[in-house]
Amino acid sequence: MGTMICLGIALSTSNALAINRYNVTTLNCEDARQILRDQGAAIFRHPSKRVSGMTLYDRYVRNSQSCDYDEYAERAIVPTKDNLRCPVLNCQPISNLDGNWPNFIPHNSL
Repeated sequence: MGTMICLGIALSTSNALAINRYNVTTLNCEDARQILRDQGAAIFRHPSKRVSGMTLYDRYVRNSQSCDYDEYAERAIVPTKDNLRCPVLNCQPISNLDGNWPNFIPHNSL
């Protein structure tokens, strides 16, 4: 019986960690941004412009609350169907701020 309880806990935990993935080039910019607002985070993938046949992907978020404790939401862009420079946010390590933390104002949301 104890084994079944542990298995049930493991299964429910793995479902909570699931994240949706999207080919962002099939979405309009506003649809991609709405996905992040609704879900909090998603994986967006798209073909590389520099390396033929390579797919790029990253985790994009609604705001800094969707990042780990040692990260913040920074502006990024993704190529969508209607906007090659669709503004979104992704998590970056706080260590990237190079001592600018006291003067830093995080990007709170999309």
